[in-house]
Parts: sequence; C-alpha cells; structure tokens
Amino acid sequence: MPEDGRDGRVKPVVLGVVWTSLPKRLLVGRPLASRQLGETLLPKKLALPIFCSDALSSVAYATEAILVALAAGGTKFYPVAPYLAVAVAVLFVIVVASYRQTCYAYPNGGGSYIVSHENLGRSAGLVAASALLVDYVMTVAVSVVAGVSAITSALPSTAPHAVAMSVGFVAVLMIVNLRGVRETGRTFAIPTYGFVAGVFVMFAWAGVRLGFGQHLVAESARYPVHPTEQAAGVLAAFLVLRAFAQGCTALTGVEAISNGVQVFQKPKSRNAATVLAYLAALAVTMGIGITLLAHVADVHAAQYPTQLGLPANASPKTVLAQVAAAVFGPGSVGFYAIQVFTAAILILAANTSFNGFPVLASILARDRYFPRQFHTRGDRLVYSNGIVMLAVFAAGLIYAFNANTNALIQLYVIGVFIAFTLSQIGMVKHWHTELAADPPGSQRRHIRRAQVINGLGAVTTGIVFVIVLVTKFVEGAYLVVIAIPALFALMRGINRHYATVAQETAVEEVRPLAPSRNHVLVPVSKVSGPTLRALAYARSLRPHSLEAITIAADDEESAQLRQDWDHADLDVPLKVIESPYREIVRPILKYVRDYPRTSPRDIITVIIPEYVVGHWWEQLLHNQTALRLRTRLLFLPDVVTVDIPWHLRSAGVIHPDAQARRLHEDYEQQAAAARRSAAPPV
Repeated sequence: MPEDGRDGRVKPVVLGVVWTSLPKRLLVGRPLASRQLGETLLPKKLALPIFCSDALSSVAYATEAILVALAAGGTKFYPVAPYLAVAVAVLFVIVVASYRQTCYAYPNGGGSYIVSHENLGRSAGLVAASALLVDYVMTVAVSVVAGVSAITSALPSTAPHAVAMSVGFVAVLMIVNLRGVRETGRTFAIPTYGFVAGVFVMFAWAGVRLGFGQHLVAESARYPVHPTEQAAGVLAAFLVLRAFAQGCTALTGVEAISNGVQVFQKPKSRNAATVLAYLAALAVTMGIGITLLAHVADVHAAQYPTQLGLPANASPKTVLAQVAAAVFGPGSVGFYAIQVFTAAILILAANTSFNGFPVLASILARDRYFPRQFHTRGDRLVYSNGIVMLAVFAAGLIYAFNANTNALIQLYVIGVFIAFTLSQIGMVKHWHTELAADPPGSQRRHIRRAQVINGLGAVTTGIVFVIVLVTKFVEGAYLVVIAIPALFALMRGINRHYATVAQETAVEEVRPLAPSRNHVLVPVSKVSGPTLRALAYARSLRPHSLEAITIAADDEESAQLRQDWDHADLDVPLKVIESPYREIVRPILKYVRDYPRTSPRDIITVIIPEYVVGHWWEQLLHNQTALRLRTRLLFLPDVVTVDIPWHLRSAGVIHPDAQARRLHEDYEQQAAAARRSAAPPV
C-alpha cells in the first residue's frame, strides 16, 4: 500500500478511497480486467438458466392468461384452452427453428436490431430495437409481479405488500446482474432447474394418481364464472383469438439466445442452437402439460375476483398454484416446493431482460442511437448503465400498475412480435443475398431450407402480431403503440445530435489556430492561501494580461479586500466590479463577455480557486458560487476555466506548500541535531 515516504504511515487519502468503495465491492465484487472477458463465456448448462429463464417461466402464467381471457365468455369456453396451448406450442417451435438459423448466420450475436438493420435498413432496425427495449422492460415487470403473485398465493397475508416486494426484487436482480454474467448463471441455475424438475415431478405424480382412478379437483372448481361478454359468432371467435394472444406470452425471451451468441463458449453458434432446442422441448412439454392438468382439475380463473363470486379485495391462487394443490394436496410439501420454485424462476426470469437490454443498449450506443455511456462496460465487465436503467424503468412500471399481473400482461407481447416479424423478414433477405453469391450445391440446399424456415416464421409471427395488436389494443396495448414510435423518434434525435457534433468537430472542417493572446482573470473574495496559489499558477501561464476581479457586493468587505491587497503587494491589478443588486455570478459573466480583445483568436482564461473537502456536509458549506460560475462560463465562447484546488485537512491530503514547509522544518531540525552532535564537549 502506498506510503508517504517519511515515516511509513499510510496516506489518509488511500484509506478514504478504500472505505468509500467498500460498500460497492461488497455488493458488486472486485473489478475485472478487460483481459478477463474470456473467463465470462458460458457453457450450455449455465446459458440455459441465464437466457431461457424467461421463456421457461412463462409457462407458469401463460395457461392462466388463456383461461382469464376465455373466462370473459364463461366456462363453456374453457374446453378450448388445451387446443390453444397446442397452437402456442406449434408457434413456439416455429420461432425457435427460425432463431436457430439466426444463431448460425450471426455467430457474433444476431438480435432483431442487427438482423433488421443490416438487411432491411436503418428504420426497420430502429423499429425492432424500440419494440425490444419496451418488451424488455415489460418482461421484468411482468415476471417479477407474477413471481410475487406466487408468493401471495402461498402466503395470502403478504398480498398488501406486493408492490414493495416487487420493487425490492427488482433491486436485488439489478445487484446480482451487476456482479457479472457468470455469477448470475450460478445464482439462477438452482431455481431454474428446480422449477423444471418440480413441474415434471408434478406431471409424474398426477399421472400416478389418475392411473389409480383418483380425481384431481382444483380449489376454484366450485366457483361460478360470471361471463362479462355475450360471446357468439364473430365475438366468440374474437374471444378465442384474444385468449390465443394472451397465451403467446409464452414466447417472450426466445430471442435472447440469438442476441447473446457471443457469450457462449466455442463452438458458439452450435451451442446456442442446442440450448434453443432444449428450450423448445422443455417449454412446449411444460406448457401443454400444465394446461391439460388445469383442464382435468377444472381450474377456474378470471381477471377480477368478482367474476368468481369472490369479494373484490380477494386474492385467489394462481392457476399453477391450484394445479399443484390439486396434484399434491393443499399445504403439502409438494405444493410449497412448486410455489417456491415458481416464485424464484418467475422473479429470476427477469434476468433474460437484464442480459438483453444492456447488450442492445450498448449496440445502439455504438451506432450513435443511444448515449455513449451505455457502450462502456462496468467493473464486472457488464454494461452497468443499461442494467441500472432497466431496473429503474421496470420499478416505475410496477409502481404505476400497482403490481397487477393482469393489467401489465395486456401491454405484453406486442413489442416482441414486432421484433420477431422484422427479424425473420430480415433473415429471408439475408439468405437471398447469400444465394445471389452462387454458393456450392450442398450449401445452396442448406440456405434454401433455412430461407423456408425463416419465411414460415415471418408469416406466422406477422399474423400473430396482427391478432395480438387487434385483440389487446383497447385493453391497454395502445400505450405500447405510443411508446415504440416515441422511442424510435428519440433514438433518431440522438443520432442526429451525434452526427451534427461529428460534422462540426471534424478535422476537415475545423483547423484550430493558436490563440493570439491569453487574457487571464482570477476571481477573488479575500487575500488567502487559495488566492495566492491561483495567482501563482496564473503567472506561470505567462499571459498577455493578468487581472484579479472581485464583486463589490458588500462595501465593508470590498474596502477590507483593497486594504489587504495593497498590504500584500501582489503586483497584480485588482478590478472591483460594482454589483448594486448584490449578485456575484452575473456581473462576472458580463465582465468576461465584454472583456476587450484585440483579435478574434484571443482567449480568456478564468482561474477559479476552489476548496477540496473530505466530508459531504462540508461541500454544502463551500464552492457553491464557484460551481455556478464554472457551469455558466462553459457556455461562453473562447473562454477557458481552470480549477485550482486547495485541499483542506479534512480531505486527508497534505497540501504541497505545507508539505514543502514541513520538509524544510525537518531538514533544519536534522541539521541542528547534526551540528549539536558534532560540537566539541565543554
């Protein structure tokens, strides 16, 4: 550890830095060097919980979303649910097959933005990016709120605290993701695999019970379902389509793997495609199985408790909780195990967005569509700014919708199907370009097959997007329809700004010439150490003119300053600026703006003495005028500001002048001691 070079004592400033960063290190961990980026690459067993937790967890509420939508027409529509689950499963397989082609075509990551941008143009890419960014925020909000609903189903007394619990879990997820991708995978592996194992154990036990002739009866089977719509004919078809659209929430998160191919271990494309296949097999089996069990157990679900004949403030159990209770028995170990793993994976499913959103924001920042700071990796080699931004927006959404899953889910899926459709159209165009290069016969057949798969995906997801948009629009999806164009316009505006800055600062356009003269001004309020140090620095610049300026806001203080100035014999002219309204900053700005210049290339340097303190509360007592003055001077052309720090003792730094004096005193003491030891005895 650094020492001060004299007595071996550690410099106080070092300790200050260590203790200041200690809380951050405890939460986030030690920093990782850039060369350690390769150590964060993921094997398949960790990539599955990181990238697939969203899609796997969605089976916990996709069935409920279907039943809630069908309940609007009464229980007579419930028998349609298994068929809708099969339709969603078929769509799931088509989308996964399509994105497997993307993994091979884009081994460095081929999210919807990149595929659309490269093959369909900038506008299509920005539409896809806008849709995905909105959907990532929605995924965090819906997943966490659904997880909290699983907790309140097992512990009804916690229901009034749903909002606080949801926001708290978002904060925890943010901290976990700030620690790094690999540690996130280890954290999420147990809940993800535990949920999958628990669901399959539930299937097996249900099969055993049904095989022995036992009946599965859900708690809500005795509840009546009061229809809210008289659905017949076209309205009935619309109701079924709306239920299908609700069930398509199971597809959220599928794109995450193709977007993160670059973080897989080699061979990257093959490993990513393999994990996608695992995801399809697990999600399809679990989704259809839960829906069938809900149908067998006669589970009733509705958007509002009053539809089930319950009080308006009642909090009925989720569909999966009712299925688990029907299979294992209410209050059993199996029931609580399912609820624990369901809550865990639903909450941790938001991790898919915590991986996707920051990476997409980084790519957009690289292309000048997002602020540049989103392209910078943090201490743990993750995009920290994107992680924090996602957490803030998701927490705000949860608070705005009072942690209501049924309300939030109406805004869901719109964005992801826009991205799906544009991505698949882009892949069709990509394969068309590859075919134009006249590849060999075997490769040509492979490209043709991939093009057919992506074409089927484009048509299918496009049709589903129209269904989702039409059926969900009046239920709240119009907010997403507004948000996506607004985000698109914002990113275009950011890009225009960066383009303008690049043009204005280009070397071809600007050839800066050396200043003709440098006029230096030093604002002062009294004769003190900081003032003398600022003047000494000003002289070292060898300016064309040097002048100290002060504001005469108080007659007595101004008179005292003049007297002290003359007494100190500083050989620097002192300009007193009158301020009848006792303002400080504005008169200085006017003086600097009107300062006489003999050439257009003259510059004015304003040197501002400033205290450096060691405690936050001391900062409130000092430097406020200096801060306001420095901020305002930035907007004046051909004006340079220079801060001259003066470290107070509380900052834990020995001032250079004081240190020099102390070294001189030590030298004198040592010399005197040497003279005494060399003196002859009396």
